[in-house]
Amino acid sequence: MPSRFELANAIRALSMDAVQKAKSGHPGAPMGMADIAEVLWNDHLSHNPANPHWANRDRFVLSNGHGSMLLYSLLHLSGYALSLEDLQNFRQLHSRTPGHPELGYTAGVETTTGPLGQGLANAVGMAIAERTLAAQFNRPGHTVIDHRTWCFLGDGCLMEGISHEVASLAGTQGLGKLVAFYDDNGISIDGEVEGWFTDDTAKRFEAYGWHVVPNVDGHKPDEIQAAIELAKSHDDKPSLIICKTIIGFGAPNKQGKEECHGAALGDDEVAAARVQLDWPHAPFHVPEEIYQGWDATARGTEREQEWEARLARYAEAFPSEAAELQRRLKGELPSDLTSEKLIEQAQEKAESIASRKASLACLNALGPQLPELLGGSADLAPSNLTFWQGAKAISQTEPGGNYLHYGVREFGMGAIMNGIAVHGGFVPYGATFLTFMEYMHNALRMAAIMHQQAIYVFTHDSIGLGEDGPTHQPIEQLGALRSTPNLATWRPADAVETAAAWDAALKCHSGPTALVLSRQNLPHQARDKSQLANIQRGGYVLKESQGSPELILIATGSEVGLAMDAAAELEAKGRAVRVVSMPSTGTFDAQDADYRESVLPRSVTKRIAIEASHYAYWYKYVGLDGDILGMHTFGESAPAGDLFQHFGFTVDNLVSKAETLLG
Repeated sequence: MPSRFELANAIRALSMDAVQKAKSGHPGAPMGMADIAEVLWNDHLSHNPANPHWANRDRFVLSNGHGSMLLYSLLHLSGYALSLEDLQNFRQLHSRTPGHPELGYTAGVETTTGPLGQGLANAVGMAIAERTLAAQFNRPGHTVIDHRTWCFLGDGCLMEGISHEVASLAGTQGLGKLVAFYDDNGISIDGEVEGWFTDDTAKRFEAYGWHVVPNVDGHKPDEIQAAIELAKSHDDKPSLIICKTIIGFGAPNKQGKEECHGAALGDDEVAAARVQLDWPHAPFHVPEEIYQGWDATARGTEREQEWEARLARYAEAFPSEAAELQRRLKGELPSDLTSEKLIEQAQEKAESIASRKASLACLNALGPQLPELLGGSADLAPSNLTFWQGAKAISQTEPGGNYLHYGVREFGMGAIMNGIAVHGGFVPYGATFLTFMEYMHNALRMAAIMHQQAIYVFTHDSIGLGEDGPTHQPIEQLGALRSTPNLATWRPADAVETAAAWDAALKCHSGPTALVLSRQNLPHQARDKSQLANIQRGGYVLKESQGSPELILIATGSEVGLAMDAAAELEAKGRAVRVVSMPSTGTFDAQDADYRESVLPRSVTKRIAIEASHYAYWYKYVGLDGDILGMHTFGESAPAGDLFQHFGFTVDNLVSKAETLLG
């Protein structure tokens, strides 16, 4: 049987060989953390390489994702469908071993990491999902959800502000099945971190409410083993194991230096490391006895089979709960979901209310039908209106709820939602003001990259929020959302379009959705059945002109009412005006060419886009012959009505623009 040192050296060798072949990568972290990974993966991690999607597996997150060859080596050695050829294609186009771990590319990768700190946040989300799902479904004598979340992280993760947000919340929630390993090697890209990072990390995490195991020698398996056992014994709080390691361990001339952090070691240093580590094998060669020492397939299959037997007994005792659990783990919506009916009901009600209030009405109707909804707000629930009638806060003592009070932690909220989403069993939604989307944009971007269903409720969507002024009035944010690939962005014009947006968000399983909602009341718009159906196409003709249109007004959200009023005045003056409501530009752009032409015919070149947001995005629809009524500056502090008047969002100004354009 190979020694632990030999098993760990297989990670070091594969990592330095792959980085060297690619002439690019980060060998330092994999070589420094190899001993920690060997103890964790061989003695504690409950997983099955034969089924990477086993529902009750432990989750492993490499938050310092630049050290991706550590994870790829672990997956390859332990038996996942990741070949030596895949390792040899490290960082190459369309390979299964991209530069940072990416969900969907590689069997066994649980989440996409790389932007530092977000992996830790994802791990917090996974731990919340596990505990909440367990509280909702486990029954006395029947434990079907019971697994841990393990996270590797480095100095960079702890320097990022998001680590403070999520570690604080994890401590408050008492997430006892979350264990993080801090690779305390004292090195980052710029060199020795003592010049810019001197936090007392142990005291910091103790203050958050974590259990901390300090001063572990990350190259001594016995110390690592003892630290893990100690962490597992504290089930009332998350644990941080602080491991002192040597970056690039085994590379005699570069270990302990920033030189091995983000660059290939070089042929000479790789050869010297082979001697130093007593690893005489050729590049990418692993002896069979090493593979046998690593292979986790047999015990993983046995663990999964034991769990399947438990699940079968659970299904006999609680058949409806078992069926519901399976549905949620598959990500399937209930067959009797009535989200589409909400659109017709809102049309019949014909209520003029703020779209944030219309959103709450949707949640009150949908919540009882969708126990998988796991909501939250960044300390703005009374303003975002996301705490619906059946919402129940999740806490350390009441873990079975369906709503998280994230506190003022927008970025942390977004990344925790990603962890909840990739874990499975929930559809997370989280809310804040639209302007604070900037705090969480990178987490939202990661959801889009990973094709995860997460729903962002962004309220107070324009200068219409009024007196709080330009710091709180979003201008450029809508453009940023709309330009994010694989993100569906909806800015509904009234309660009807809000219901349609929620329906679309719940049925969008391939990526996140942003719902952009108003603070102020929005007038109800009348529609026929065809128009109701076409809302889901992202853009549609809300008001047809009398005769062939000579002008098209395109608007979203609160400005649709303005467009309708201006169109009525223009038609009274004999002008033929079509009004297009476009609640989701990306959805509209994805429609077939014939439909898009039917809404925005190329023959009608006189067009005006109206939106109380940055103007530049709308040129793609109005062209050089059109005009845009939008924002060119930041807002001001004043009542909403005064602001719309001040910035020209009035019927008179829009009519004047139209008459100038038409000549």
